Order: sequence, then C-alpha cells, then structure tokens
Amino acid sequence: MGRLRVLVVAFGLDGDDVGETYSAFQWVQALSRHADVTVLGTARRTRRPLADQLPGVEVVTWPEPAVLYTTRLERLNAMAKPWMLVFNRQVARWIAAALAQGRRFDIAHQIVPQAMRYATPLRRFDIPYVLGPLGGGLDTPPGFSAEVDQGSGLMRLRGLDGWRLRHDRALRDGLNRAALILGVAPYIQDRLRVAGLGHLPFRAVLERGQGALPDLPVRQARPGALNLLHVGRAIRTKGLRDTVRAMAHLRDLPDVRLVSAGDGPDLAACKAEAAQLGVADRITFLGRIPRPEVDRAYAAADVFCFPSFREPMGGVFFEAMEWGLPVITAARGGPDFIVDDQSGLRLPVETPEQFARAIAEAARRLADDPGLRLRLGQGARARVQGFGTWDDKARDMIETYRGLIATRRGAPQ
Repeated sequence: MGRLRVLVVAFGLDGDDVGETYSAFQWVQALSRHADVTVLGTARRTRRPLADQLPGVEVVTWPEPAVLYTTRLERLNAMAKPWMLVFNRQVARWIAAALAQGRRFDIAHQIVPQAMRYATPLRRFDIPYVLGPLGGGLDTPPGFSAEVDQGSGLMRLRGLDGWRLRHDRALRDGLNRAALILGVAPYIQDRLRVAGLGHLPFRAVLERGQGALPDLPVRQARPGALNLLHVGRAIRTKGLRDTVRAMAHLRDLPDVRLVSAGDGPDLAACKAEAAQLGVADRITFLGRIPRPEVDRAYAAADVFCFPSFREPMGGVFFEAMEWGLPVITAARGGPDFIVDDQSGLRLPVETPEQFARAIAEAARRLADDPGLRLRLGQGARARVQGFGTWDDKARDMIETYRGLIATRRGAPQ
C-alpha cells in the first residue's frame, strides 16, 4: 500500500486558536507530511483562511455565520456548536459528490469536535473511519453540585449528553460504524460502556504532541518556600477557588505563595474568598496575560497547581510539565491519565472542604521536601518528552490507519 489518501473532517480547525482546535490542527498538519490529506472544515470569521495555514493540503471549507461570533452567542457557539448540523449536511453532500466523480479515500478521520454529542456524517458512506480523540462528558462530583452552576441553559444542555449517548440513534449509529474510537483518556471508554457501547474498538490517546522544550530555569529550592502556579480560565470547575481555600490551611508557611494566570466568571469570587480568608497578600491574580508572560510565570513557579475536577484533558498540563514543574491535580478525568506518580500528586475529589485540605497537604509536602519536588519535576519533564512529537503521533496514526484498512479488506496485517 502506497501513500494513503486520508479524508479529515474537522469542524473549527484552526492553528491560530487554542485548545482542541489547535491540537487537532497540529495533528492534521503532521499527518499531511506522511499522507495525502483532504480537510473538510469551517471558515471561521476574522480568522486566517485554513488553506493558508495548511499549504500543500487540499482544504474545503464552509463559512460559519458571523452572528455566532457576537458576544451574546459566542459561548453558545463554543459549547453547543449550533452550526454543526448544517456543516454535517455540507460535508455529506461534498463526499457524495466526490465519490460520484470517482474520488477515492483509503480512510476518513473526524478529529474534532471532541464532545460525544454530534452524529458523524461519515456514517453514511462506505469508507472506514476513525472518530476522535473524543472527550468531555465528565460529571460534577456530587459534593460540588451546590457550588457549580448547573442551572443555566447551557449546563442543562450539557446534561443531556449522557441521555443522548444512550438514545440518539444517529449518534449511536455513527459510533457503532467507526473502525476505531479514540478517547482523550480511559474514562471515555467507561462512558461508552455505561451507554451500552463498551464493545466498540477503543484506544486512549493523548491529544498533544511534543514540540521544542524550553530551557529550564535554575530553581532555588529551600524548605518551607513554594511558588504555586494556576494557569487557566477562572471557572468553578478549574479548581482555582479550591486552591485559594487551600492557602488558608497554609498560614504557618508564609513563604508559600500562589500566582493565578487567567480570567473568567469565577475570578471575582476567588478574589473575594482570598480577602475573606486573609490570604490575599500571598496570592497574585494576573488575569488574562499574553503568551510570553505565561511562559515567564511557568519559569518562575516551583509547582503547577491545577486541581481541575471536570477536566477532559487540559493542554496546560503539558505546558507546565515541559517547564519541569511537578503537578498537583485531581485524580479523575484527563489529569489522572496525563499525570503519573513520577510527575505529580493526584488527589481524590469528594467535597470542597476535603479537596481544599488535600491540596494544602500536597503543597505542604512539596514545600517541606525540596528533594521530592525536584524528582517530580524531573519526572514531569521526562514524561512529557515520552509522549512523542507530532510527527511521532502522525506516524503512529498512519500505521493504525493501515491496520484498520487491512482488517477491513481481510488482508493480513
């Protein structure tokens, strides 16, 4: 079998963005160096054309309506993706026309969106296909339900995901027909199993590849002193408020300090709690800052404390580990897959009070033991190096494609 012809379906693909669309872009860009790739995507308003971002790749896009990028609808568009239904019809029509004209694809891959709430248009065609890496769908720990806003329309919409996974025929048909389902972490297979889809071919893969590593700063480690760093959007589930509360349990360690980089709806509440608990003088809230300043924050930190308890993956973990930072996080979802015992401390999540104390105990342990901090930092750096480059991931995916194609044809692998 020669160079593969790969059809990629990727809603919102954008190398100038962040999060899942950026990771997917890096993966597609690497794939294009090892296969003939055709991308079906969306033309995002005010963004650089995808064809300009992927020179040498056949790119077909359809524009999303400008109204979806207004302030009022931006959050709805990011979470619910109302244009997906239209996009899927456009993709289906394009594939049908291409096949009618004699085009052939060895395999297809719908790489974004991550959420398991959209029925793939690929199910309508006789092309083997891969879905994912799929993510999302983590529930809120029961002990946190009173503090997490689950009453908004968007959150109620999100709450339907489990029901749809069990009952939406089109969604289930698309999953059942897939040659392989990729998940951002093993918990995705648990979600499939609960929905009666545990029989499907599944593999957990990290959605991040490794680029050039930064030069490590010289960190002065002395007992009792610790610079904690939290980087991410300030929403309740990202654990910033829990970290602020943990600081109140560390009053006897005045040289333990926290820096927060990120903005969001929970930031005001975090600042208020810091003042109320009497720890505001040991916490710096930077808000949203440019990328170079984020990197300087990583370089100045001793520990990355990101106890996000409903996190499907979290690109910030990779960033922090690249900077040689040990990690304090939650023992659930994506973080439980990314971070191991050689790179950080993973904590059980039961109630806000328990969680804040656990974060404080983990921080105290690292403050009191600079040697442990150094070993975990080295382990974090080594682990992220072991994840491989984007080209490593692309080559592995090409081999996976070949195996799936051979199996479908009944040929020996």
